[in-house]
Amino acid sequence: MKVIIIGCGRVGAGLAKNLSLQGIDVSVIDSDPKAFELLGPTFKGKKVVGIGFDQKVLSDAGIERADALAAVTASDEVNLVAARMAKMVFKVPRVSARVFEPQKAKIYRRMGIQTVSPVTLGIDRLISTLIYSQLNIERTIGAGQVSLIDVDVNPQLVNHSIKETEVPGEIQVVAITRSGKTFIPNAATQFQKDDIVHLFVKFGSKDKVTRIFGA
Repeated sequence: MKVIIIGCGRVGAGLAKNLSLQGIDVSVIDSDPKAFELLGPTFKGKKVVGIGFDQKVLSDAGIERADALAAVTASDEVNLVAARMAKMVFKVPRVSARVFEPQKAKIYRRMGIQTVSPVTLGIDRLISTLIYSQLNIERTIGAGQVSLIDVDVNPQLVNHSIKETEVPGEIQVVAITRSGKTFIPNAATQFQKDDIVHLFVKFGSKDKVTRIFGA
């Protein structure tokens, strides 16, 4: 697999090092050569100096054979142009971009570009810790109508089935992490001790999650 990362700040460098350790072929683009120092001496991927939306720079990074691209510079505009070029011109199958302004995420999505917003993620996490401190809200979906929530299984639920905890249209179990492995259960799957349950929860139903799971 070939991945191109545009922007070698803390996020870009961290992403590049993590992917490289997994044996993935990684190319990192940044306009500042000093930025590559964040990659450390053990990074085995390719480093390309230049503007992330320059076609020659992208070609030098190997975009013609790229399976995925992440635009994570400090500029929403640069990320948008680079991601759009990767998607529209070079037909990269998977393209993601960091967006600081959440409102701009809609523009990206209309172009088929996945986005990550540190602002939105930060707000979700603060809401989780301030209002729903007993729940671990990973992220919200759409305009906040649905949340992905993690809860620990309490002893009272051990050996009970998933169908006993779901509320149609409000609470749905989508995955379980057990002994370090995550899987998709069915309605008959029974909870075990130390399970972590991943739920889709409708806005306004978080109190029900607390009551059902004893979080």
